[in-house]
Amino acid sequence: MITAVMDEHEPITHPGIPFPLSWAAPPVDWALSPQGDLSITAGPGTDLFIDPARAADPAPIATAPRLLGRWLGDFQLSARVSVGFRSTFDAGVLVVWADDETWAKLCFELSPQGDPTIVSVVTRGLSDDCNSFVVEAPWVWLRISRLGPTYAFHASTDGKAWRLVRYFVLGGRPDPMLGFEAQAPTGESCSVTFSRVSFSPTRLDNLRDGT
Repeated sequence: MITAVMDEHEPITHPGIPFPLSWAAPPVDWALSPQGDLSITAGPGTDLFIDPARAADPAPIATAPRLLGRWLGDFQLSARVSVGFRSTFDAGVLVVWADDETWAKLCFELSPQGDPTIVSVVTRGLSDDCNSFVVEAPWVWLRISRLGPTYAFHASTDGKAWRLVRYFVLGGRPDPMLGFEAQAPTGESCSVTFSRVSFSPTRLDNLRDGT
């Protein structure tokens, strides 16, 4: 249960994360429990995307509320993500952010077919969007790992066995920010809860063995 609500303009300390967080775009509402459950509500039409169909005249959309902080070096950030799905492309997201045109996000997102789906987007000037697999539950575990200059996205239905979603080099500034996002591109709002948040300042040993 969410029990503590704080001023969105103040630096935010999460009990599971060893660096301060701050809002890059404000949410409609948010709260953080003493146990570390983070809830974010995104407002109408909020998204984080640069449409590749507009390559000649890209129009970045960066209105989705993002709670970000900076960490230097390798890491693993994971959370169980629960989404109150209502409209197409509603999503709860883990994100790594280098600059306005260089970022990547790992999403638990409602597809146009109405299926909760693991989706990844890597943006280097334009967004490269990929759907991975459908999840038969209202929640899933997501994880971002940094391994030197590379990043890995994983998802898990039980928090134990991890499926590789994407492995990539991001580019941009060498010390990007990372954190949490909620979005409601086609709807009026979307509420997301990030629970069981875990951060480790260690390198993932093996990308593909499920650990």
